[in-house]
Order: sequence, then structure tokens, then C-alpha cells
Amino acid sequence: MKRPEEIFNYLEENFSDAGLEYQTGDVGEPWILAEASSLKMIMKMLRDDPELSFDVLMCLSGAHYQKEEELGVTYHLNSTNIGHKLAVKVRVPIDHPHVPSVESIWKTANWHEREAFDMVGVIFDEHPNHKRILCPDDWEGHPLRKDYVQQEFYQEMPTGE
Repeated sequence: MKRPEEIFNYLEENFSDAGLEYQTGDVGEPWILAEASSLKMIMKMLRDDPELSFDVLMCLSGAHYQKEEELGVTYHLNSTNIGHKLAVKVRVPIDHPHVPSVESIWKTANWHEREAFDMVGVIFDEHPNHKRILCPDDWEGHPLRKDYVQQEFYQEMPTGE
């Protein structure tokens, strides 16, 4: 079982120019920050390399970093064979919120990516069914963005109190 820092060092040996960063916060587990352009090849290695063997994408969630004018995605991975866990994050500018889909790597990403698109507006390139999943197709905006303003009416019905 590898610790997150060991996994980061292992990835750096293979992707030294991928812009990876090892980060820690005040609480919780450390994570690896990846650039969107290198995300898919890193995720494939995390799944396929026998020393890593992350066979399960446990969760994927979107976030809005209003002050930085960015959207982010956090991936929580688990290796059921080896027993280690890892968080990988990616951040993109809010005016170009494109992240490659990992649905072809872990099928569970299908629903989670649609939810992150619906709630915060991350666009997952190459997703096979990229459309809203919780809100109606004609809903305005993305409800979990910090600057979201709820529309007053939907199909002539008030949406508030």
C-alpha cells in the first residue's frame, strides 16, 4: 500500500512535464492537483499500472471557486486490490470549463460527470451522454455555483416561496 505522497512521486517519475502538484490542506487527506490536459493519461495509469491499480472511482464532485473564477473536479479513487486511496483534483477557468471525461476509464463517472455538469457547469469532453441529470433540460444556470440566482419562474410556476 502506497501513501499519497509515494503515489505522487511515482507519477512524477512517469509524467514529469504533466504539471502535477502534491498538495495538503489544513484538514483531510492530501491530494494531487493535475492539469486538465494531462488528466486522462494520468487516470489511465492510476487504473492500469499494477503498482497503483485504482480499480474504483468512488466519487467525483464539482466545485465552484468563485474568487479564483475557476471550476474544479475532485476524484476519489480506491484500490480494492492494494488498499490505498487517493484524491485527484483538477481546476479550470470558469470561462473555459472543459475537463476530459474519464467515463471510458471508470463507468461510474458517467452519472457523476453529468451531475457535476448540471450542478456547477463543468463540461466533460468526450462524455457519451453529456446532458443534465437532475434539473430539467431547459433549466437556467447551475444551482451549486456560488453566484447562482434561482430563476423566479419555471414553466410559469414560481420556484421560490
